[in-house]
Amino acid sequence: MVFGLSSSLSFAYIPFVKINQLPLIGYRMVPRFILKGMKRQLRLPLRFETFRSSADGRRRLDELIDQGRPVGLQSSVFFLPYFPVNMRFHFNAHNLVAYGREGNDYLISDPVFNAPTRCALADLQRARFVRGALAPKGLLYYFDGPLPKVDHVPLLRGAIRKNCFLMLSVPVPFVGCGGIRLLARRVLKLPAKKDLEFTRRFVGHIVRMQEEIGTGGAGFRFLYAAFLQEAAALLNNPRLQELSLELTAIGDEWREFALHAARMNKGRAELDLPLLHGLLMDLAAKESAFYTKLRRAV
Repeated sequence: MVFGLSSSLSFAYIPFVKINQLPLIGYRMVPRFILKGMKRQLRLPLRFETFRSSADGRRRLDELIDQGRPVGLQSSVFFLPYFPVNMRFHFNAHNLVAYGREGNDYLISDPVFNAPTRCALADLQRARFVRGALAPKGLLYYFDGPLPKVDHVPLLRGAIRKNCFLMLSVPVPFVGCGGIRLLARRVLKLPAKKDLEFTRRFVGHIVRMQEEIGTGGAGFRFLYAAFLQEAAALLNNPRLQELSLELTAIGDEWREFALHAARMNKGRAELDLPLLHGLLMDLAAKESAFYTKLRRAV
C-alpha cells in the first residue's frame, strides 16, 4: 500500500549517472521519493537530516537511538560488512534501519536480510559518508511526532493516475516506458565483437540492478500488483483486480529476461544481443499498454 500510494513503480535508464562506471538503471523510484511521497500523502511527521561532518552525523544518530527511536539511514552497500562479499558493490542509495546500539555496534534491520544484524561504528560511518554518485551525506530520517489518522482510500485514484503519468508521459526519453526502449536500443549497440568483456559486464549490470537492489525489477511489479488487488477491494473496482494479474505476468517476463541475460553474462549461453533487445522492446510495449488501460480504469 505504501509503494502504491507513493506512486513509486517506475523505470529509468540514465546514462549520465554512473554506478561502477555503468549507467544507472532503476526499476522503481528512489527511496527518498517513496518516503517523501508518503509524508505528503498521509501528513506524516517524518523528518530528514543530512550532515557536513561524519562526527555530527554520528552524534545525531546516537541521540535519536538513545531516545528509543528507530532511525532510517542511507548508506553504501560496499562498506557494510554483514553483506556477503559477492553482494558488495558501489551503490550509495541502500536504506536500512538502526534501532539500537551495544558498545561500538549498532543494531540493524536491513530489508535484504531476514533477521536483524549488527554493524560496527567505523563501518557504518564509512557507509553513511561515502562519496560519489548518490552520496548519502549521512542522511537519516525518523518520525518526529505522533502519527495522524488519515483515510487513505480517497488518495488511491490520484496515486494510480500519477504512476501512469510517470510511466507514460514524463517528457524525457530515459524515464518510464521510453526508458525501457532506450535501454533496448543501447543493448543492441553494445560492442560485442570489439569488447566482449565490457558487453558482458553491461549485461550483468542490468541484471544486478534488476534483481539485487531492493526487491528487484520483477519484484516491484509484483509489489504493485498486490497494491492493485487491495485497491480493487477498497474502491470496489474489479477492473483493477484484472490488471493486477496482467502486471504479475509482466513481472514474470522481466524475470525471464533476467534469466537470459544472466546466462549470457556468465558464459552459459551465447551472447545474443538481438534477443535481449527484442525482449526489452516487448516489455516496453506491454508496460505501455498496461498503464494505458490502468489510467482508463481509474
